[in-house]
Amino acid sequence: MSRRSFAVTAALAAFTFSVGTPPAAGQALSPAAKPAKEAKSWTPPRTPDGAPDLEGVWTNNTATPLQRAKNLAGKEFYTQAELEGLVKGEKDRLAKNEEEGRPTEPGTAEDVHYDFSEYGLDRGQSKLVWNQRTSIIVGPDGRIPPLTPEARQRLAERRAKEKGHEFDGPESRPLGARCLARANVGPPLLPTAYNSNLQIVQGTGYVAIETEEIHDARLIPTDGRRHVPSTIRQWMGDSVGHWEGNTLVVDTTNFTDLNPFEGAQNLHVVERLTRVDAETILYQFTVEDPGMWTKPWSGEVPISKIQGQLYEYACHEANYGLANTLRGARVAEEEAGKKTAK
Repeated sequence: MSRRSFAVTAALAAFTFSVGTPPAAGQALSPAAKPAKEAKSWTPPRTPDGAPDLEGVWTNNTATPLQRAKNLAGKEFYTQAELEGLVKGEKDRLAKNEEEGRPTEPGTAEDVHYDFSEYGLDRGQSKLVWNQRTSIIVGPDGRIPPLTPEARQRLAERRAKEKGHEFDGPESRPLGARCLARANVGPPLLPTAYNSNLQIVQGTGYVAIETEEIHDARLIPTDGRRHVPSTIRQWMGDSVGHWEGNTLVVDTTNFTDLNPFEGAQNLHVVERLTRVDAETILYQFTVEDPGMWTKPWSGEVPISKIQGQLYEYACHEANYGLANTLRGARVAEEEAGKKTAK
């Protein structure tokens, strides 16, 4: 794996589901709310073909969680003083060289020190994008809506069918464990625990977004074409884009049932990328599947310009995790067979 990403696969545990069929032809979806305020005095640069210039290397690394903590129910924004306290707390944590989630009680087995920052796995070691939101999901709830009764039943049946077969072979392991796809790539494009960087490249009629984790590149045509036929399914769906003023609007359908949301059979995602100043893109999204959730949900996160380049995320290079996991399953089966034979 890359020098910055070989120890753990964290990221989006509360958000990692898998996906299903595209919306019916003509199904409408209201886009995420437009930016409340744009820098009126700032004019974004243009590419040679005249489109707003989003090119560069960026990060959406943030301490803001996808879903609002339950103890903050109804509180959509921190005060400025509360935000300053959070920033100071993060700086203090890094100054003490503490890992995220490390137990505070000394002398316990769990207190064995593992220096996440040494391997580039501590999100605080990279540029953090701070804002006053208590969650990426906007609105009074700040959480993914409840599943529909049909979705709950469908997922229960699916999990019951898979139970006991999770380690049958490589194909039964999640896409992330096989280094094939990660939920943070989406769409929607969301922060991950580390390597939360991306690069945007533009050409005439196209915008490409590459995420560092897990080395995926999404090619978005902006030439007015329609979605591919509904029979064609892709892990990251089929994205088509267009420009609304300085905003790139991306409509994505045609997902498979594997990524990024488990069981969503008519997933539809609308994204809006607006460059509001030289250092910032406001990223907004709306997710909808009436057969999965009781209502659509939306979110936003600022994306900040960074210097440098993306590193190769060679996830399976010298990675023995998958082989060892399956070998462990075979050993467990063998031991269970010996006990049964006695």
